[in-house]
Amino acid sequence: MKESQILKAYELAKERYAAIGVDTDKAVEQLEKQQISLHCWQTDDVVGFESGQALSGGIQTTGNYPGRARSIDEVRGDLEYVKTLLAGNHRVNLHEIYGDFKGKKVDRDQVGPEHFQSWMDWAKANNFKLDFNSTSFSHPKSGDLSLANPDPAIREFWIEHTKRCRRIADAMGKAQGDPCIMNIWVHDGSKDITVNRKYYRELLMQSLDEILEEKLPGMKSCVEAKLFGIGLESYTVGSMDFYEGYCASRKVIYTLDTGHYEPTENIADKVSSLLLYVPELMLHVSRPVRWDSDHVTIMNDQTLDFFKELVRADGLDRAHVGLDYFDASINRIGAYVIGARATQKCILSALLEPLAKLREYEADGRGFQRLALLEEAKTLPFGAVFDYFNYKNGVPVGEEFIPAIEKYEKEVTSKRK
Repeated sequence: MKESQILKAYELAKERYAAIGVDTDKAVEQLEKQQISLHCWQTDDVVGFESGQALSGGIQTTGNYPGRARSIDEVRGDLEYVKTLLAGNHRVNLHEIYGDFKGKKVDRDQVGPEHFQSWMDWAKANNFKLDFNSTSFSHPKSGDLSLANPDPAIREFWIEHTKRCRRIADAMGKAQGDPCIMNIWVHDGSKDITVNRKYYRELLMQSLDEILEEKLPGMKSCVEAKLFGIGLESYTVGSMDFYEGYCASRKVIYTLDTGHYEPTENIADKVSSLLLYVPELMLHVSRPVRWDSDHVTIMNDQTLDFFKELVRADGLDRAHVGLDYFDASINRIGAYVIGARATQKCILSALLEPLAKLREYEADGRGFQRLALLEEAKTLPFGAVFDYFNYKNGVPVGEEFIPAIEKYEKEVTSKRK
């Protein structure tokens, strides 16, 4: 797209939005500051650098598109390239299994900051900030239960693992001068009916209390609920209800993963309620199709509503935004860029909503006017503003990123066997 076309379209859009009280320059500036945490596991299908084996523990990756990253250098190279195609300055989210173990066997209750020092050095060199996750799946001691396991030895193994992960996150946060957001998600559940639901939840609560007891100023902890896991369909210990109560009572960040709820649930409606009781939100943006299938995020109604509600609730500055899917059925770099740009589109659409006028109509009881403006806002020239946002930041505009990714595939990922 020509520069003159982009600028002309933006000026027209700017004028049109101004007529309803929306400052497009301000919206673009806000979006430029909004970081998205890019999940490293999209590069290699959540294999990591421990055993080189596929996932286990209630989750799985589907697809076998060529070009999966096979080493720490390839993961980093892919992330560096993705960065060149996205406007803004983003973060990288690591799972513990992506440590720089240098070919040595390091069990998960022995991991430390030294295994992520090269990640910290790389992040600094590439102007990334790091986030982190403990990893309770794909391990001989994972089984069906980890932090909620009745066996004290297994439970203590995972408690120690998670404590060490928090210390790694703390080291990352101190190194980068910005808190590292560390997510705790466990797959714990049961394939069939259990009669001890409360018991397992008591164990999970006690484990989390012990883990979170240590004060670590360089990081922030969040915990994530789940609907069910593959092979664990009948019961999930860390359900939405469990974690809502836990986060509200302990003042812990609540992780909202858009793939971890019933497909018909209005996840957007949870935002305003949660913000009343928890300090912050961590958002894992995904696209569920019938189950937590981790399809690439797109600009659909669910994601749009999610971010519109976040902005309407004045919660954008209390939320951390990250991607969480692992689609191996298409070009993995393309999956990154589609998902990240779709998330940015949804955030921008929310920022461009004529919220002041809508609130005025609502306060005055003018329901017709409110609904009419909501409808008319849907066809405002949003695309011209998003094109300008990308142009202003020197990244491909519109579909121009497609040939760029095709070139990277031809020259880099297609040569991986």
